[in-house]
Amino acid sequence: MLSKNQIKLVKSLELKKKRKNECLFVAEGPKVVGDLLKAGFLPHSIFAAESCQKEAYSNCIAVSDEELRKLSFLQHPQGVLAVFHLPADAYAENAMAKHAAHTLALALDGVQDPGNVGTIIRIADWFGIDTIYCSPDTADVYNPKVVQATMGSIAHVHIIYCDLPTLLSGAQVPVYGTLLNGRDIYQESLTSEGIIVMGNEGNGISQPVRQLISHPLLIPNFNSNTETAESLNVAIATAITCSEFKRR
Repeated sequence: MLSKNQIKLVKSLELKKKRKNECLFVAEGPKVVGDLLKAGFLPHSIFAAESCQKEAYSNCIAVSDEELRKLSFLQHPQGVLAVFHLPADAYAENAMAKHAAHTLALALDGVQDPGNVGTIIRIADWFGIDTIYCSPDTADVYNPKVVQATMGSIAHVHIIYCDLPTLLSGAQVPVYGTLLNGRDIYQESLTSEGIIVMGNEGNGISQPVRQLISHPLLIPNFNSNTETAESLNVAIATAITCSEFKRR
């Protein structure tokens, strides 16, 4: 039977402060939990409902569907919820972060919506980009909503929080960024190495970071009507940009 303390612990991990204090985070669903286990993340506890194949998880705690609903952050729980130990460097801001030459990476500058951050991690995984640099004000990747939106890709992509101006000013590769005054991405020569910066949902790329972009890019609007969307969702823009880089 599920205890009140178990429920209290899981629910407390919605808050970043609690995740840092307890060194734990939550993942839900067979795909996300399975990918984290395969990647070597250490489980603290796994709760599997009657509707899930409990034998797939060693040392899991059997709970009823109703009990799982009490634990879950989802409107429709997916049969299994796991509490994992955070990696040792999870909340250590890497002041000395350096980009490896001959690789392509993403940088998130103040992307604050958990769903967007999680989706971007999933996009990076799909396009074979294994590193994402994040500004300190980017949403916490161990937020349950971010973890869920990655659909397991959080296990495959290295996330580094750092001061982006410091990182970019020392980069020995092209620094790309999507800007309204950028050059048409479909007409530009794109390299297989570099850092692609994606900005905040409302304000775009911050001024200190914008000054360090060597290759400003624009995803053109193909709608000839005067009434049209002002901009693209940052996750959608990331997918289009990554696809164009990889297509070349």
